[in-house]
Amino acid sequence: MIPLDRIQDTETCYLQLWLLLEDTRQEFRAAYRRYCIRNILKSWFGPAATDDFVWEVCFRCQVPGLSELPAPTLEPRQHRELLRAVVATVLGKGVRHVDLGALDRTYHIAFPAHLMLNISKKRRPP
Repeated sequence: MIPLDRIQDTETCYLQLWLLLEDTRQEFRAAYRRYCIRNILKSWFGPAATDDFVWEVCFRCQVPGLSELPAPTLEPRQHRELLRAVVATVLGKGVRHVDLGALDRTYHIAFPAHLMLNISKKRRPP
């Protein structure tokens, strides 16, 4: 379980959350449990993941709580929105105030074999 006070808007925290997300998926798969937002939050935060907390996270990331999620490497944007909503809910700020750049950079660190999120397709002038 993760104490709520350890959640921060930093690259270190995001990297740990990305890795924890994949570990949780593998754990649930081995135990034949549904890999959904509700079960993820209950697993991570224990009794602190109340129904109101789960609802708030689901509302912010716009995914139903019991919907089966794909692997983070297959659908990274859905998981990025989940992590963004978790951090915003725990810290009590809007999802637009979460450091999205740090979240995207840490995805590539956690899963180096996969493409980075939000790659600019235009060449920047030197």
